[in-house]
Amino acid sequence: MPELVFTVARFGVLILLWVFVFAVARAIRRDVFAGASGTRAAAPAMAAGRGGGGRSSAPKAARTLFVTEGDRRGTTLPLQTAPIRIGRASDSTLVINDDFASSRHAQLVPRGGQWILEDLGSTNGTYLGRARVTGPTPVPLGVPIRIGRTSIELRP
Repeated sequence: MPELVFTVARFGVLILLWVFVFAVARAIRRDVFAGASGTRAAAPAMAAGRGGGGRSSAPKAARTLFVTEGDRRGTTLPLQTAPIRIGRASDSTLVINDDFASSRHAQLVPRGGQWILEDLGSTNGTYLGRARVTGPTPVPLGVPIRIGRTSIELRP
């Protein structure tokens, strides 16, 4: 009888191990292939913007990029017509020393009078508000863009 219990326990542990392996593989696959559906983050990102409370005034244009958290906290960059590349690489427009940032992590591109956020295939992802950016996403004023421990905002 004890030999039967030992055999059943061995198979039970083996099954639990395989369940764990498949769960890890599924999580990795979900993270790696999250960029395949580029429209998922656009709607939540727009909903993340701070509403005007019914005001009919024209939206203000973004003029500066302001770092609110991270090693470059307090840094401001004037927004012009050139794209802003963000990452650890020394040739980035905004170089951030963040262990969770990729060398070429994300970029902000001016398009049609607004700024569009694009993740450049980073390992840990780029977030606009609470939504992960999976495709080109418009950035409203004051909504935090999070890259690792660094947080930045567009301001008027």
